Amino acid sequence: MLRPSVPALTLALPLGLLLAGCATALRLPPAEAVRYHLGEPVERGSVRVEPLVAPGVPASIEFRTYAAAVETELLRNGYTLATPGTEPRLVATVGFSRTAQAGPPRSSPVSIGIGGGGFSGGRRGGGVGLGGGVGFPVGGGGATEIVASELAVTIKRRADQSPVWEGRARSYADGSKPDADAAQQAPRLAAAMFAGFPGESGRTVEIK
Repeated sequence: MLRPSVPALTLALPLGLLLAGCATALRLPPAEAVRYHLGEPVERGSVRVEPLVAPGVPASIEFRTYAAAVETELLRNGYTLATPGTEPRLVATVGFSRTAQAGPPRSSPVSIGIGGGGFSGGRRGGGVGLGGGVGFPVGGGGATEIVASELAVTIKRRADQSPVWEGRARSYADGSKPDADAAQQAPRLAAAMFAGFPGESGRTVEIK
């Protein structure tokens, strides 16, 4: 488990979404990301992307969308994808969560720790662990539906499973808009997480 030189970081969910003008357009919070590493050059090499699920559990179809977004960012940052039948130097585990709720996000702190394998805490009404899943639909009698998307990536050495880098990212989208779809949110989250890779350890950044 990596232990950064700064205290474990707490990301607070917004108290609510601001309404623009006369409450017609939602002003959504920006994507947020936090990264952790040891403050030394992060190891590069061949990598295989795997789902963060229990052994023997098949990856979901939606996982492929997030995996493709993460692979794109890994390639941009000097990694190579392991060819089938070969053992990679590194493994990148990918976990994701997509939940829907009626109205603005409820206030609830979410703590992120290096090596934790996911977000702790959660929102009332239920959340989905970052093993990969969806929590739809919510319904709400005509209320605005907000889709919260979260992505977690851990890069480990395959030989001893020791982590060399971890990242977490989250974003919100208006459920009535096309960009709430996983195909739109996955690249956004991955780009936010890998921006300025490896990033400053323990610092939360906002991607507008």
